[in-house]
Amino acid sequence: MTDEDAAEDRSGPPAHLAHLSGMDLVRRTLEEARGAAKSQGKDVGRGGVGRSASPRRVAGRGGRRSWSGPGPDSRDPQTLGSATSDLARRRGWTTRVAEGSVLGQWPSVVGDQIAAHAAPKSLQDGVLVVEAESTAWATQLRMVQSQLLAKIAAAVGDGVVTTLKIVGPTAPSWRHGKYHIAGRGPRDTYG
Repeated sequence: MTDEDAAEDRSGPPAHLAHLSGMDLVRRTLEEARGAAKSQGKDVGRGGVGRSASPRRVAGRGGRRSWSGPGPDSRDPQTLGSATSDLARRRGWTTRVAEGSVLGQWPSVVGDQIAAHAAPKSLQDGVLVVEAESTAWATQLRMVQSQLLAKIAAAVGDGVVTTLKIVGPTAPSWRHGKYHIAGRGPRDTYG
């Protein structure tokens, strides 16, 4: 920089911008700086002058390259729930996890009142066997079977439970051993 250039910097704007003032001068100077930076191969955006033309790229999942940015990223810490659901999805365990959540979270799926009087026993091929504590509760559950299916579908997803088989309490079996004689058995002596 020569002495004349230094004197020009201290005295004011360049000669070709002398007729401008205030914000017009600032805008025009910024436009010239951007034009000069572009001609040198630099990317100039709202972030400032002189950023590299190729933004920093980071390795994403599976070796694929992705742009880094201010938003959420797969490299950020994840919650345990999202990490386990992602693992189950990748391994193909989603239906088994959903089946397990029906059996494991029964009170939160159907409600505390129903859970106090009925319990799930098994779930195979979309058929959920529910055992009620009395025949009266079994009858009540059969009447609200469609609402129960809707609650289960809302909690764990459609298609996990397609049919409910509601059974009442089982009576004790008087059969012991492999041989049996027909008849009323020990019930005829109760008096």
